[in-house]
Amino acid sequence: MLSVQIKKKLGAFSLNVAFEAADGVTGILGASGCGKSLTLRCIAGIETPDEGRIVLNGVPLFDSEKRINLPPQKRRVGYLFQNYALFPNMTVEKNILCGLRHQPDHQKRREALNAALDMMQLKGLERHRPAQISGGQAQRVALARILVSQPLLLMLDEPFAALDSHLRGALQIQIKRLLEEFSGTALMVTHSRDEAYHLSQNIALMDDGAFLAVKPTKQLFANPGSVAAAMMTGCKNIVPATKTGEYEVEVPGWGVRLVTAQPVQDDVCAVGIRAHYFGLRVQQNRFAVRQTDEMEEPFEWIIRFRFAHQAEDTPDVWWRLPKDRRPQEMPPALGVAPANVLPLYPPHRDAGKGGGNA
Repeated sequence: MLSVQIKKKLGAFSLNVAFEAADGVTGILGASGCGKSLTLRCIAGIETPDEGRIVLNGVPLFDSEKRINLPPQKRRVGYLFQNYALFPNMTVEKNILCGLRHQPDHQKRREALNAALDMMQLKGLERHRPAQISGGQAQRVALARILVSQPLLLMLDEPFAALDSHLRGALQIQIKRLLEEFSGTALMVTHSRDEAYHLSQNIALMDDGAFLAVKPTKQLFANPGSVAAAMMTGCKNIVPATKTGEYEVEVPGWGVRLVTAQPVQDDVCAVGIRAHYFGLRVQQNRFAVRQTDEMEEPFEWIIRFRFAHQAEDTPDVWWRLPKDRRPQEMPPALGVAPANVLPLYPPHRDAGKGGGNA
């Protein structure tokens, strides 16, 4: 279990995060520059917070009040940097052995090395240097170096950022298996909601140095809770709304009222409807529409439309559908099920620990 409550100021930027992460993978999702990597560096001991506490499995790694600040090598934290940080003049074998520098028994060092080479499919590359191997192989070497040190906490900082799209997909499968076998707590920083969804049991949404929400992954995507969370999880249609009933909201910009499956709280400020949620045959929340534009993707169409009484100063609504389901003509009306109308609230509703075990 990892518990973090820290503050740090760097120039005009302020980091102020508080969260807990149990065993398993917690993804930290947010835009570039929001403080994701700085959070990891503080946990690893590379940066020192101005104040707060960091506790791993009951052991304080940092405590400003008690003046505890363990050096990085004593924290038992494995940190995979974005560029993998391999030593360029060392072979694959020697890079991995760096993770075993505190193991005095030569035989145990060799056994751990061979096990890591097998697990990461690096046999035959022992004498190669980082410049002689691929990006995917370099990533596996860096992970092997971390894992042989038997960390209690594993942190991955944008692990696929340096890879092309084809290699990224293949390595996601390998990393997913590795993380499933890892017995401790893992944090993965990413700005990709797809990576976060594929690899994380829980997701912490981060914006401007603070956590907006920490929730189980599927729960977060099904019910993001706030406008910022809906945007980060890819919701294309977000519009101001007010409560008009226990299960009803008014959307002035669209000129419609929508029935919800969730009870609507008094402080609702918007609703979100994902682009896939509109349906040709859905009879609930069904209104007249007219097409304004379209965009073809490899396997889908994005159709942009407006409601009959939609305000002119509001953006078009997005409807995304598979190519084999696109009608020959734009239908006169579209509907959306009440369960797919997402009430959205101010961000304070989601802040904090959240997510049960997150």
